[in-house]
Amino acid sequence: MDAAAGLKTRGSGILLHITSLPCKFGIGDFGPQARQFAEFLCQAGQRYWQILPLNPTDPMHGNSPYHSVSAFALNPLFISPEILAAEGWISESDSDWASVSLNGPADYSRANALKAELLEKAFLNFSSTGKQEREYSTFCDKNRYWLDDYAMYVSLKSFLGGKAWAEWPPELRDRDVAALNAAKDQLRDEIEKMRFSQFLLRSQWQSLKSFCNSIGVRLIGDLPIYVVHDSADVWANPDLFNLDEQKMPRTVAGVPPDYFSPTGQLWGNPVFRWDVLRARDYQWWLQRIGYKLQLYDVVRIDHFRGFVAYWEVPSGEKTATNGRWVEVPAWSFFKRIKAEFGQLPVIAEDLGVITPDVVEVRRHFGFPGMKILLFAFDENLPTNPYAPHNLGKDCVVYTGTHDNNTVKGWFEREASRDQKERVFRYLGRKADATEIHMEFLRLAMMSVANTAIFPMQDLLGLGEEARMNRPASNEGNWKWRLYPEQVSESLSEQLRDMTEIYGRL
Repeated sequence: MDAAAGLKTRGSGILLHITSLPCKFGIGDFGPQARQFAEFLCQAGQRYWQILPLNPTDPMHGNSPYHSVSAFALNPLFISPEILAAEGWISESDSDWASVSLNGPADYSRANALKAELLEKAFLNFSSTGKQEREYSTFCDKNRYWLDDYAMYVSLKSFLGGKAWAEWPPELRDRDVAALNAAKDQLRDEIEKMRFSQFLLRSQWQSLKSFCNSIGVRLIGDLPIYVVHDSADVWANPDLFNLDEQKMPRTVAGVPPDYFSPTGQLWGNPVFRWDVLRARDYQWWLQRIGYKLQLYDVVRIDHFRGFVAYWEVPSGEKTATNGRWVEVPAWSFFKRIKAEFGQLPVIAEDLGVITPDVVEVRRHFGFPGMKILLFAFDENLPTNPYAPHNLGKDCVVYTGTHDNNTVKGWFEREASRDQKERVFRYLGRKADATEIHMEFLRLAMMSVANTAIFPMQDLLGLGEEARMNRPASNEGNWKWRLYPEQVSESLSEQLRDMTEIYGRL
């Protein structure tokens, strides 16, 4: 069964980002613990493992996986020292000396220092031996459309003291051919190391994906709609974005004021020039989506409504209030995507205030939307579209996402007395904080939604301390990690039993 068809049958899975895996090198990576978690999913009868974006992160932006210098590259922090040692790129002693506890929050700074040193040693090994040179050459040829610009961008940024590309000397900012060729000669080794690091990362990821698929676990990956201004993508393709003569954004992305935010959300990403994209037959997007379909079995498109119409705000505004809606050639775009790839295995993140035209596009192209149980228990519960009894088959139901509190955290810290009473009425009984997570899991599993996904924190019944992200806050996010002892045989049996009784096995 292909992945798109799989979304039309009953199944379930767990949301757990790679960084949250147990690992003795600071944060989770593509190593042995990832395979152990996949085996847990298989034993528990789960079809899906959902993760967040795998792109490089930036400590200046809280290591958010949604703020990256590349829409294509993989995060060097995910390289597994154990696999590097097993494949002979480094020695066993290299992968042992800096190990830390499997437990505790993600330690990005420690992981970065260690992984950078080990990748340097692996590159020196490659340079001196030529090991896997043919495979490396093939990888570079197949990925040249993004890899060369990424390697050049990262190398130049480091050489120029970390400055944003718009602040580089004009000849480099504007990609003068002679200046770029001179930089290539000067930074040749660093550029080659960046490409080689991506080769190793891709090799480790594809090996993990193949293992997951071999035991019946499909990977759901994340595709954010927007990219960061200071990125290889915008530097290499400035004409695809609404930039001024100095290559700075004229307008930026966000969402308008709503019930949750009286001033809206100002994201600051440059918006696309869809007229240029359309004139070029959407080639950049075809490359991006094609690449994601190589990495993942199913792709979750973040902010799907931005593919129908997006909210743009003049650059320099302090809030998203003074913006406007701009239409996107959605029908033309998705018809072109479908012509290229067939029926896409896509989940559309359609949360928030969604207009009928967005629903029409999503349904026409057969993309299931998202429903969040934490949003169900307001005063409009009988008609609330997130309530289990109002769900249709063509959706993916979540207890919550990486942006929400955990179910237990919501119940203890955020839910009003009235909301709790509505939960109890809906369940037909009172439940306390120690059992509310399983009640929400059960609601998701018994619903008619074809697919049910829940964060690992909700399966474990963890509180607010295990929350992954607090939107609009740049501190303390993306740090939660799973302890090895939390993944027990009894938990696997409990989840498998629930999965079987509700027809999702």
